[in-house]
Amino acid sequence: MSANINMMNPEKPKKVALIVANASTSKQTGWQIGFWWAEVTHPYFEFTENGYQVDFYSPDGGDLIADSFSDPEDQSGYSANDLISLGFKKSAKHSQLLKNTKSISEINVADYDALFLAGGQSPMYTFIENEDLHKLAANFYEAGKVLAIVCHATCILLKTKLSGGSLLASGKTWTGFANSEEQFADSYVGMKIQPFWIEEEAKKINDTNFITGGMFKPFVVRDGRLITGQQQFSGGVTAKSVIEALGI
Repeated sequence: MSANINMMNPEKPKKVALIVANASTSKQTGWQIGFWWAEVTHPYFEFTENGYQVDFYSPDGGDLIADSFSDPEDQSGYSANDLISLGFKKSAKHSQLLKNTKSISEINVADYDALFLAGGQSPMYTFIENEDLHKLAANFYEAGKVLAIVCHATCILLKTKLSGGSLLASGKTWTGFANSEEQFADSYVGMKIQPFWIEEEAKKINDTNFITGGMFKPFVVRDGRLITGQQQFSGGVTAKSVIEALGI
């Protein structure tokens, strides 16, 4: 039976705050960078198909842009098979969700069951030192909510501290973009893309356990209420793990 609790109680659906990165410029490549389409659209599809309400936010608010390689219509053809993102992009109703987004300062933790951070290239510049975003993630976690993070957005776990001063990632098993995937991406474009590598930095933290699955294969790790996805092919399975953690 495909029906679930949310579908049967549409007056009170479970709610997810979906954080999408604002645009930035890479100091490594000079490219304009933003979010990764599949890390937004695939989780959105999973959540809404299960009756969830998904509200879009970004750290600064406003209109958002995607990394070009994630665009199914990009001339590179890198994401040409991503039909979910193509459908989202072509839908006036859905593409509008990435326009005039609200700032994370407007989020009331009590209103949501989970926080979901989508990745892309921009988070490596716009999430890593964003203390307001780190505090929001910690607040969700300490409030007993589910915290889910995908791909390069997991860089926040290198910095995010709980109210007691310890790293949120301390004692946790988690994943994120792998060194092997960074090496592949660098070779693909012929230059070093990222200012640092998440796996490399995570391995320097003594009391955290960073693991990865196969290169560019769906991989998700659930450690209690912390759920992390490895890269762009992990957005959907990460959302499914959130749904499981919330009991449908």
